[in-house]
Amino acid sequence: MLRILLALAMTLASFASLAQEDAIATLEDGGKVLLIRHARAPGTGDPDNFVIDDCSTQRNLSEEGRRQAAALGDRLRTNGIEVTEVLSSRWCRALDTARLAFGDDAVTPFEPLDSFFGDRGRRDGQTEAARQRIAAFDGPGTLVMVTHQVNVTALTEIFPREGEAVVLEPTSEGFEVIGRVTFD
Repeated sequence: MLRILLALAMTLASFASLAQEDAIATLEDGGKVLLIRHARAPGTGDPDNFVIDDCSTQRNLSEEGRRQAAALGDRLRTNGIEVTEVLSSRWCRALDTARLAFGDDAVTPFEPLDSFFGDRGRRDGQTEAARQRIAAFDGPGTLVMVTHQVNVTALTEIFPREGEAVVLEPTSEGFEVIGRVTFD
């Protein structure tokens, strides 16, 4: 029985790995969106003294998160994925994820990607603005959007891990989820 369970676990792991590679391969054709939850940043939410322009008041990437963000960019480059635009939440952990992966000059802050964890009243407006930006993208290359768990979940109903990405294909109605990718 244990041997069967181990074989099943190995098969499922192989399937998950294959599915990730398939999701990344779809980016090669361009016209897709990579929606990324920021890399590892210990804790939940933000401190009471949070200030958008002061990273010392925010929850930031750990060393592991910094390595994870760099690995994200490396993996896309290794796979020959052309990234034509990088949008990011204005929170430091999202900006740092984007900058470590794609370079300082490549990143544009985009307010609809800001976390609404502490202010759910902003959810609908931000989600709709992000959905419209996704639907409007038609390439070339890949649009990268770095954001937070609450934003990814509001858009896709997926609860991503830190550093996990969801591959989206824009459609006239918004988008279709193609797959999920981790960058560990």
